[in-house]
Amino acid sequence: MSLKSLYIAEKPSVAQEFGKALHENLARRDGYLESDNSVVTWCVGHLVTMSYPDQYDEKYKRWSFDTLPFLPKQFKYEVIPGVKKQFNIVKGLLNRKDIGTVFVCTDSGREGEYIYRLVAQMAGIRPDTKPQKRVWIDSQTEEEIQRGIREAKDLSAYNNLSDAAYLRAKEDYLMGINFSRALSLRYAYTVSGYLGKKYQAISVGRVMTCVLGMVVRREREIRAFQKTPFYRVMSQLVLQLPAAEQPETAAEGMYSSDTFRSFPFEGEWRVWEESRYFQSPKLYKENGFRERKDAETLIEALHGRLLQDSPAVVQPEQTALVVKIEKKQEKKNPPLLYNLAELQNDCSRRFKISPDQTLQIAQELYEKKLVTYPRTDARVLSSAIAKQIDRNLKGLCRYQPCAAYAQNILQGDAWRKIGKTRYTNDKQITDHYAIIPTGQGMEQLQRISELSRKVYDCIVRRFLSIFYPPAVYRKIQLVTEVDHERFHSSFRILEQPGYLEVAGIPGKKQNAGDKSENSLPEDNPSGAGDAEAGKKGNPDDNETDITDAVFLDQLSKLRKGDLIPLAGYKIREGETSPPKRYTSGSMILAMENAGQLIEDEELRAQIKGSGIGTSATRAEILKKLAAIKYLALNKKTQIITPTQMGEMVYDVVDASIRPLLNPELTASWEKGLTYVSEGSITADEYMQKLEAFVARHTKNVQGLRNQSALKQAFDQAAPYYKKGKRK
Repeated sequence: MSLKSLYIAEKPSVAQEFGKALHENLARRDGYLESDNSVVTWCVGHLVTMSYPDQYDEKYKRWSFDTLPFLPKQFKYEVIPGVKKQFNIVKGLLNRKDIGTVFVCTDSGREGEYIYRLVAQMAGIRPDTKPQKRVWIDSQTEEEIQRGIREAKDLSAYNNLSDAAYLRAKEDYLMGINFSRALSLRYAYTVSGYLGKKYQAISVGRVMTCVLGMVVRREREIRAFQKTPFYRVMSQLVLQLPAAEQPETAAEGMYSSDTFRSFPFEGEWRVWEESRYFQSPKLYKENGFRERKDAETLIEALHGRLLQDSPAVVQPEQTALVVKIEKKQEKKNPPLLYNLAELQNDCSRRFKISPDQTLQIAQELYEKKLVTYPRTDARVLSSAIAKQIDRNLKGLCRYQPCAAYAQNILQGDAWRKIGKTRYTNDKQITDHYAIIPTGQGMEQLQRISELSRKVYDCIVRRFLSIFYPPAVYRKIQLVTEVDHERFHSSFRILEQPGYLEVAGIPGKKQNAGDKSENSLPEDNPSGAGDAEAGKKGNPDDNETDITDAVFLDQLSKLRKGDLIPLAGYKIREGETSPPKRYTSGSMILAMENAGQLIEDEELRAQIKGSGIGTSATRAEILKKLAAIKYLALNKKTQIITPTQMGEMVYDVVDASIRPLLNPELTASWEKGLTYVSEGSITADEYMQKLEAFVARHTKNVQGLRNQSALKQAFDQAAPYYKKGKRK
């Protein structure tokens, strides 16, 4: 009897793709496909789960400190009732005598490993029962599936990853059960009674409680913030350009006469050593005053006048001396590729969708062969994929919105050298390389939603960008002086768009009917070009983006000692801004970076691997916190705020198991799981530390009697909620 190969995928749709890639005459059966040589079946996500404590002993049904901490020596598992039929089908196939090698084709990651290992465990399949091989793929294209099968390793090569998967589940299980029960026993009646609600258990977890803490702390920082007004003095300068040197159409904002045109611009006053306000206590930073009267006094001392609107006619005797002019080029490199967190943040910002929705779309694109595996932390390519990246580029020549860019790249040689750039780095890849388009599945684009197409377009443009040169800006920084007081002006113009030609030029308005999202008003964090930039709390930002090359050329011709006409002065009033609330996207980035919202990609790379949760779980954590009404998510803005219940739970945890709120500590647990998967530490070492942590803090809660102090904390937060009055 010839033995058949069994392929076990994580979902039915994935099993279909494996079936197609085998090129065999597979017949459909109940819960699987079969041919003369192969059988293809599937899980439906998780088929097996950990048993509740009452399955260990009836006494655990009743919540009591007498049965805590709950630390079983052997963990029990059970088949999930709703998917029992499919489990029995998979179990039967695993134990069929005509099945030889088992190919494990669940998602290539820790959770996919866990799904299969539990099924094999419950089905009685041991390492010595029959050969088991692990298929590890980065996309669902036919070539990649065939490669994965061809290069499949023995399942034992992934035992460390399996250990980490089991430990992650045990960790969440033990912390969730012990801490939720302990805190509910000690504080649930206090919390529910304060809110005037029926008894409600307190739910905590290793990751979700840490995230709750980040949101509550940010909200309290905003409440405690005291606005500080500041007043900046701006000189109103006018650059006169001879009419002969003007373009046919004057730029917006320019003044004209028969002999010249004038371009008004501003200089920001900043203190320096010879200033009359050097080291003065009246200053707010180096470029503003705490009181308006002091700004007015400076203007009076300079014999100027306060202008509220546009500059008036320039008086010849009013001039500013050029004391310094610097000209330089600035290059902006294409950003690294998308990992899941980066994609979720971008989609939250651009399309106002939740991280969970972004993940669903990315998963859909993956299953339709359009992009590579989405649940990745890496933002670079592997050296192997870099060598054959022309396949992806050739496929994108059929994607109409970006076909010209792909063709242009293939005509050059940048794609041949991509393996030697910062966009390729095997050391920065654990399970999968970055999310990139496969160049396949184009026929599926008409079968997905417009939003899904927009997300796909983002992925394509980010990918194509890395083959383009940097964007090049020309910058001019000008310092002028009036009566020993100095004014600073800074300008830049985009000279060579480089990769921005593909990714989108910040601030560029989208053409009517253009659905490619090739404009990025959100990607201009400085707000450059806005005359009121910095008004609400960024007194350091005074750079202006311009589009008029003639004006910049005239600026370039200025030399030290030149005089520039001065129309007068104005005061720009502003105030410092409180910290921003998290959005769903910025929270994902903060979770990736151990509680820090780090926008600089190089800094993010330095602490890679120190995140809270994983790419696969972060969106689900936010979704759960909203579902249990600890956090509120504004669907229109994607801004996250705590609910009163959530803030009270924060106070409870802060007064009892404070380490749960510590992002660094939470990230250290995740780092420990990475060490287990790498083989740096053993599963037993990790488990000993976990059990000690759970036991110590559970027993500590039992001894607490601090409900009265907690009520004071509840009272402080209550006024910020409409229904927050104590009943």
